[in-house]
Amino acid sequence: MRQNPSFAMTDVGELRRLVDGNPWVTLVSRNDDGLVASHYAVLLDDERDDLTIVGHVGRPDEVVLGLGERELLVVVQGPHGYISPGWYGDVQSVPTWNFVSAHLTGIPELLSPEENLRVLEKLVARFESRLSKPRHLWQPPNDPSFVQKLERGTVGFRLTPTRVVAKRKLSQNKTPEVVETIIAELSGDGPYADPQLAAEMRRAHDAIAAARAAAESAPR
Repeated sequence: MRQNPSFAMTDVGELRRLVDGNPWVTLVSRNDDGLVASHYAVLLDDERDDLTIVGHVGRPDEVVLGLGERELLVVVQGPHGYISPGWYGDVQSVPTWNFVSAHLTGIPELLSPEENLRVLEKLVARFESRLSKPRHLWQPPNDPSFVQKLERGTVGFRLTPTRVVAKRKLSQNKTPEVVETIIAELSGDGPYADPQLAAEMRRAHDAIAAARAAAESAPR
């Protein structure tokens, strides 16, 4: 992903929020046949405070992806959506796409069966927690033999990225008035309404305004 300093996303806390809120990722690697990609859910490693993630793949994807042997690119896609040139006012303009995305690259560490099972338990608990009657991995009718067979069909991994490229392209190059118009359009009921993207723009631009105010009030 080509980086633009104006759109660079470097704050670890914000990157962790992005990963945590968008756990369905794309795993990209290269084997003898060329580029390969798979799609899985991941979690932040709750024993770390960096961008280390844990997850699993179904066999034989660990062979296809070369887990533990080659670099793995993890693509995290946050809120994104179409931005109409009509929202900029009566000026020369073209359509664009606003988005938040991160690329995490590194060589994954393979987990032991015991570690993999704990990750599987956490994944199920994480997503079931939103239900009124969550069902957990070990809950009947699942029994130990079923869960152990499930674990043997997967390979767990932990990845601490050695390279991170993240981009938050949210109309930072537009005037405050245009930004407010875009947020209003995304918050409305039009065909390209996207409340998540609107909220992400509001968060980013509030942070920019706060940083600018702090810089202007600092002693000189």
